[in-house]
Amino acid sequence: MFAVAAGPFAPGHLGELTQVVPFELVDAVLQETGCVQRRLRDLPSRVGVYFLLAMCLFPEVGYRLVWNKLTAAMAGVGLDVAGPTAKALRDLRRRVGPAPVRRLFEVLTGPLAQPATPGVRFGRFRTVSFDGCSSIRVPDTARNVSGSGREAGAAARCRS
Repeated sequence: MFAVAAGPFAPGHLGELTQVVPFELVDAVLQETGCVQRRLRDLPSRVGVYFLLAMCLFPEVGYRLVWNKLTAAMAGVGLDVAGPTAKALRDLRRRVGPAPVRRLFEVLTGPLAQPATPGVRFGRFRTVSFDGCSSIRVPDTARNVSGSGREAGAAARCRS
């Protein structure tokens, strides 16, 4: 059995990542998707899920640097931290696979604000914002053209 860190500054805590995605949730998702490791490993499946999430946070660096960022707090307080090779981290990523991350996404996605929060709703509709979209194409239907103030045949675009 693995110990769960006691607080946000405890050894073994992965910062904000474990506050949004707690150990218990990761373990439940691994169990549900059938991705729990079958034998005792230096890099268990739970670590693999956090590694995959950290890879998304640091897409510009390689496996070893992501691992170092993920475990820096634990190594800083004198805990033994595995020093896997890039191949071992690649194998961990492949072994865990996409199913647990997909399930975590399904569990965690949704609106964060309450319906009564100002700006969240416009009438009965929930508001949405787009950030950094490079092109949104809208069909040239009569209704779209009349509401946009543009002429037919012109593509509606959002430029970042």
